[in-house]
Amino acid sequence: MINTLEKSARTVDAAIEEALKELGMNRDDVSVEILDMGKTGFLGFGAQPARVRVSYETPDPEPVRPAAPKAPAKPAPQKAPVAAAKSDKPAAKPEKPAAPKAEEPKAAPAAVVDENADYAAIRSFLGGLLDRMGVSADIEISPRDNGGINVNLTGSAMGAIIGRRGETLDAIQHLTNYVVNKDSEKHLHISVDAEAYRSKREESLSRLAEKMAEKAIKYKRSMALEPMNSYERHVIHTALQNYEGVTTSSTGVEPNRRVVVSYVRPEKTEPKPDNKPKSREWA
Repeated sequence: MINTLEKSARTVDAAIEEALKELGMNRDDVSVEILDMGKTGFLGFGAQPARVRVSYETPDPEPVRPAAPKAPAKPAPQKAPVAAAKSDKPAAKPEKPAAPKAEEPKAAPAAVVDENADYAAIRSFLGGLLDRMGVSADIEISPRDNGGINVNLTGSAMGAIIGRRGETLDAIQHLTNYVVNKDSEKHLHISVDAEAYRSKREESLSRLAEKMAEKAIKYKRSMALEPMNSYERHVIHTALQNYEGVTTSSTGVEPNRRVVVSYVRPEKTEPKPDNKPKSREWA
């Protein structure tokens, strides 16, 4: 079930914060519709507060079903006593101890694959960083089509590596690029991912962008998304660059810069003039 809550404040961000505080929810749990951007006025005169409408979902109440009557328990059948049978067979002779088996030769350890200098530098830096963080992860390194390098981390504690909205993962990627490229003449772009988080995040952002575009067209209003970093804002802009009926823009300052999806009214097409000669009527 979808519920809504309207709030007014001096700015759009302040109105959103008041609504989230009253609902006790996070920004990711709601969708925001901007009803009025507000006006600051001049010297305090003519100022108008900003208004937003916050939509959030609550589970529908399930109907209470009467409990089925329990069937009376049947008494367990009593087993008849079984007489102990006497064995006429002689007692088995004790077995002789088995001769010790010869030890099998151990397999030789697998040969270590020789990596190039860039791969070795990436593995050395990330291995030491993960040890300091107390995280155990497998480091998979592969080349990219554009000449860069992909690094994927897999393990059981990837939440600490990814962080809130991928902020920790972005910091790890930035440090890895700096350390590997600081003494190199060529610049390698190294993309660090964890459990394919980035591809999943891109799909989620694309679905969110289309959902907000549909709302903007339906209500003919501007829809503001939650604050995002530059990479996530780029994904939103790219997903809606050819979406008919809406346009996107960024507003605010870091780290609270966000994307606004605005409704675009369709242009009215004027009818083409009729240049055909009119027929003369003869009396």
